[in-house]
Amino acid sequence: MLEKMKEERILQKEITLTEKVPPLQLSGLSVQDIQALCKELHRKIDVADEERYDIDAKVSKNIKEIEDLNQKVFELKGKMKRPALRRVKISADAMLGALLGSKVKESVDFKANLKTVKKEEEKKEEVTDWRKNVEAMSGMEGRKKLFNANQ
Repeated sequence: MLEKMKEERILQKEITLTEKVPPLQLSGLSVQDIQALCKELHRKIDVADEERYDIDAKVSKNIKEIEDLNQKVFELKGKMKRPALRRVKISADAMLGALLGSKVKESVDFKANLKTVKKEEEKKEEVTDWRKNVEAMSGMEGRKKLFNANQ
């Protein structure tokens, strides 16, 4: 398949070359005719080179423009600016109405669904004079009290 396509391309290339560029017939030409023919061929080559250069310049310009546009698109995707959020005072019923639409007809009491938490009262130790405490805890009896209190 690929070999057939290559052969077809080669044949098409040869056909277009024979159509566009006729074979040179140099036999029987004088030196001046050959020089004129060479000048004509040089002129055609110069025109073809100018066209090729112009096309290359256009292509490179378009490639640069495409790269710039791709860069701008990439920057715009990365720099999405989010608007500053403002605080909105709204009731729970209005918020549910906005979120769920007209599906909610009853007002929901959120406070009734909350758990009640009982606070434990902290045990406060009585503040006593530290000197009395040191005197009471000194000696073997103080250590015995601490030992019994920890058990």
